[in-house]
Amino acid sequence: MLLGYDIGSSSIKAALVNANTGATVAVVHSPETEMDILAAQSGWAEQDPEMWWQHICWATKKLLAQTSVNPADIKAIGISYQMHGLVVVDKFKEVLRPSIIWCDSRAVEIGKAAFERIGHEKCATHHLNSPGNFTASKLKWIQTHEPAIYNEIDKIMLPGDYIAMRLTGEICTTISGLSEGVLWDFKQEKIAELVLNDYEIDHSLIPNIQPTFSIQGTLTKEAAEATGLRKGIPVTYRAGDQPNNALSLNVLQAGEVAATGGTSGVVYGVVDKAVYDEQMRVNSFAHVNHTVDAPRIGVLLCINGAGILYSWMRQQVSLSDRTFSEMSQMADEVAVGAEGLRILPFGNGAERMLGNRNIGAHIHNLQLNTHTRQHIYRAGLEGIGFSFVYGMRILQEIGLNLSAIRVGNDNLFQSKTFAETIATLTDSQIQVIETTGAVGAAKAAGVAVGVYHSLEEAMQNIHVLSTYFPKKEKEKYEVAYEDWYKVIQRFLSL
Repeated sequence: MLLGYDIGSSSIKAALVNANTGATVAVVHSPETEMDILAAQSGWAEQDPEMWWQHICWATKKLLAQTSVNPADIKAIGISYQMHGLVVVDKFKEVLRPSIIWCDSRAVEIGKAAFERIGHEKCATHHLNSPGNFTASKLKWIQTHEPAIYNEIDKIMLPGDYIAMRLTGEICTTISGLSEGVLWDFKQEKIAELVLNDYEIDHSLIPNIQPTFSIQGTLTKEAAEATGLRKGIPVTYRAGDQPNNALSLNVLQAGEVAATGGTSGVVYGVVDKAVYDEQMRVNSFAHVNHTVDAPRIGVLLCINGAGILYSWMRQQVSLSDRTFSEMSQMADEVAVGAEGLRILPFGNGAERMLGNRNIGAHIHNLQLNTHTRQHIYRAGLEGIGFSFVYGMRILQEIGLNLSAIRVGNDNLFQSKTFAETIATLTDSQIQVIETTGAVGAAKAAGVAVGVYHSLEEAMQNIHVLSTYFPKKEKEKYEVAYEDWYKVIQRFLSL
């Protein structure tokens, strides 16, 4: 058996995979409702890392009870985690403050200033990114605004590094992880001295680097007691949720593209050379299988305001009396374009593809004698879909081929309205695959312990459940998109 975790900002998922057949034994999540995100100020987003650990423990015990699997049969553990977060601990490995997570936008101006000081060309060629609102900039914010805490920091970690520490007692990270924090120099193949020196950050705060697929520590007695597992199980894989999602969908080689539509929306394409967007609207990171000799770069489009809009609609418009599936079915009954109703979904922090602008979410052209809840659901799904298309056209500008996209069978891509909007406007086929991030992490964990001879072998048995094709009536979608595009340009010009 192989065990995989997926540490999201909404919930923790745990999965068991049969190492011999590759079949998923079970997947559970904790909590039943979404985890809290703390927002002391507008644009902030924090979570308590101890909360993640508690849900790891509860999910693991739930999984073992549900399957009756003997912990002695589990060969390895893999970890997927929410990207770009920052966890800081002291020399006793105690957390010093809540984690500043991926959708927190407090460090935007810090990153912009560093981009100017270091230089656009240097940032692009060395890091493939601006320091932006990534992990390094969040650490600089702590240094500036919370110096007493900063002075106590022994190591910084990404969320997955923290969970691995709680499991094994070892603090380490990966090149892929450092690159997502703009803490890796692709040109010099080492820790990003340009960024650390500009921010006056002590290099000793960066953990030791381990290969993505390697034995990175083994379960301690304390972790085994807390989770119900056995002492000594090796942790052999960790990666950010989007590279891991791509891995889960067998998107490993140049030209392959993955997408996901959860709280945030992401399109992630793999290329075999260092590429970047000069305007930094999309970002490039080391993919899970990146090496110096065989580069694999994941080009990531991230839309903060995606599924969170539909979650807000369920709470505030449907008043929680309908499921997401029922809302989507109601949306399907409304004609393309939602009779002129347009919704911008950007209400979850600064959006990179909009130049790190935080323009908020907006409902445009609501007609009180025409539009119903169904129209709002349709316009919401279309608005999120249009935001994907907006970003995907940027990806096409820098050379990515979007003719075929693989997605998991969850979240927004279960909606016909949403998926067909994207497929039609991008002329893409969208393949829906039966997998999850936790399952992918479990399979990846088997590589380092020899369960699989290669990563390709671990990921070969993926099952295509269905495929969305472009609709023939593309003109209707184009008209609605162009109208939506005019609305967004109006806000961007303010």
